[in-house]
Amino acid sequence: MSKYESKSIRNMAVVGHGATGKTTLCESLLYLSGKTDRLGRVDDGTSVMDYEPEEQKRHVSLNSATNNIDWNKCRLNILDTPGDSNFAFDIKSCLRVADGAVVLVDAVGGVEFQTEKVWEYANEFHLPRFVFVNRMDRERADFFNAVKTLNDLLKAKVTVFALPIGKEDSLSGVIDLIGMKTVFYDEQTNTVKQGDIPSDMIQTAQKYREILSEDIAETDDTLMNRYLENGELTPNDMTEGLKKGVLAGSIVPVFCGSALKGIGVHPFLDAIARYFPSPVERGAVYGEKPGSNDEEIRLPEEQSPFSAFVFKTIADPFAGRLTLFRVYSGTLSVDQGLYNASKMTTERISNIFFLEGKNQKPTDRLVPGDIAAVAKLKETTTGDTLSAEKFPIIYKKVTPQIPVTSFAVEAKSRGDEDKLSMSINKLIDEDPTLSFTRNDQTKEMILSGMGQVHIEVAVEKLKRKFGLEVTLKTPKVPYRETIKGKTKVQGRYKKQSGGRGQFGDTWLEIEPLPRGGGFEFADKIFGGVVPQQYRPAVEKGIVEAMEEGVLAGYPVVDIKVSLVDGSFHPVDSSEMAFKIAASIGFKKGILECQPILLEPIVNIVIEVTDEYMGDVIGDLNSRRGRVLGMDSLGHNQIIKGQVPLAEILKYGSDLRSMTSGRGTFTYTHSHYEEVPSFIAEKIISEAKKSDS
Repeated sequence: MSKYESKSIRNMAVVGHGATGKTTLCESLLYLSGKTDRLGRVDDGTSVMDYEPEEQKRHVSLNSATNNIDWNKCRLNILDTPGDSNFAFDIKSCLRVADGAVVLVDAVGGVEFQTEKVWEYANEFHLPRFVFVNRMDRERADFFNAVKTLNDLLKAKVTVFALPIGKEDSLSGVIDLIGMKTVFYDEQTNTVKQGDIPSDMIQTAQKYREILSEDIAETDDTLMNRYLENGELTPNDMTEGLKKGVLAGSIVPVFCGSALKGIGVHPFLDAIARYFPSPVERGAVYGEKPGSNDEEIRLPEEQSPFSAFVFKTIADPFAGRLTLFRVYSGTLSVDQGLYNASKMTTERISNIFFLEGKNQKPTDRLVPGDIAAVAKLKETTTGDTLSAEKFPIIYKKVTPQIPVTSFAVEAKSRGDEDKLSMSINKLIDEDPTLSFTRNDQTKEMILSGMGQVHIEVAVEKLKRKFGLEVTLKTPKVPYRETIKGKTKVQGRYKKQSGGRGQFGDTWLEIEPLPRGGGFEFADKIFGGVVPQQYRPAVEKGIVEAMEEGVLAGYPVVDIKVSLVDGSFHPVDSSEMAFKIAASIGFKKGILECQPILLEPIVNIVIEVTDEYMGDVIGDLNSRRGRVLGMDSLGHNQIIKGQVPLAEILKYGSDLRSMTSGRGTFTYTHSHYEEVPSFIAEKIISEAKKSDS
């Protein structure tokens, strides 16, 4: 069972831009706390947190991972998140169940694009946060510039808690401004030494200590009065003010150091244990009663009815589905079973465990604040709420983003075609930002995700987890055909070869409908020139003929066909004959009606920083796009426009390259428009080549 009470649990999500050292910090926490006997490295495959082969191959986090350490009589639950925007859903899901965020900032780059995004996510969940300015041992590291970018770009009021002693190769330790002492770490012996502040840094340390004291005093009127009266705060006052300020978000502590070398990590850990909020301090959590909008409240107490939120699912080919959840109220033991309030089903469990990297540590009881996992739940997926059946509650889930990159996917082996859908759907359980659909028009299976890297990682997982090899291709554009003119045309089918023959005769009027009008059939027959029993066959023949247009074989849309005249034979006429006659007449008539190609147009929303706005707009124009409007979001610009789908099939990688990774976009289908003639000629030519 959990040996910690809820008040001693700290749940922290480690977030930040890619390559800021998030996983290295997590590995450092594990090593310095004695959880591991060596510092795991991301770049040599020894990382405990980046254990997936896809991560070890790329030397980058692609999935969130969990672990925990014991520190100063507290349990620190660590949620290590990816830094790539392709995996934003995973990041947000971890923040959803955390009680605070640890934001890593690179000492050279300062605040970067993804830093801004995770800061916004933390704001969305009203999370307290700590900042760790990492990699202070790098060339051109500048702690004070990094702090400036926090203030300028995030518009965040941050408070410096530690100052670096030296920088780049000469980084040797930090000054802890709470204790006003130096903290040095010896890599060789894994020991910490404390000492006096160097004489040349006393003045700087005193300056930032005073700012720290003022920020603490501002958290409470009583503390401010004491500070004004005495000129300083007692240690108890500082602890009280810091806990209150961090919880409220009015104080954002900034630490610094090198996670790789363990420098500055100890005072950071001490502060997490002392000032980071526990589940109890975060207070009540709110949800809804199933089937209504009535608010339900749960207190983070063991006596409350059990409730938990599922924030991640892992598709494991050996252990089955692994379900990770965070307990918000009540307790859970192995003999209880689980009730899924979101799906109103009961699940059986055989074990509960803490997931520590890829390892499972069994436990028999959970308390509020615990982050744990169970295996082989049948119905439960990411975003579901687990609760006591007699006291159900549903917590708000994280909404997956709309996929922006798509590839046509097919199994390399024909025998694996049925396996393809089943395997991909298991990955979608793990990652809801993937989607898998069949395009009925192009007959392709489409795998969509947040970017090319996202799709490639999914394909690698298909091979590793399910033994399924697939190929990716650029998906075909679902063009359509229509007409601009009108005509009246005869469609006649006559076949006589002895005995009963086939005869059908139709006169059709063909005309265009407004864009988006679809198809309309009108029966304008008067009298019995075409008997009633044959007229539905006429419509059916036209509908089937519309599936392949006369220009390039694409479906025909936005057209009205009227049956106005015809004739029949009392013996040789049949439904089949009239169906064929109508098809013949339709295909002949379409050629007389100025047939044209239509292409899908999408609404696109692009978010970029100011410096890239001109380049992005110019590029959008070059793709036959048009800008419809612009809005500001902080110091970013939101560009809204429309562009042909054919022009953005690989836009994700192009935008990333164009904006140095600082641009994101989403798109949704809008409508169809006529393809310019010079492009239509190429499309028609290529279609005829593929048919020959």
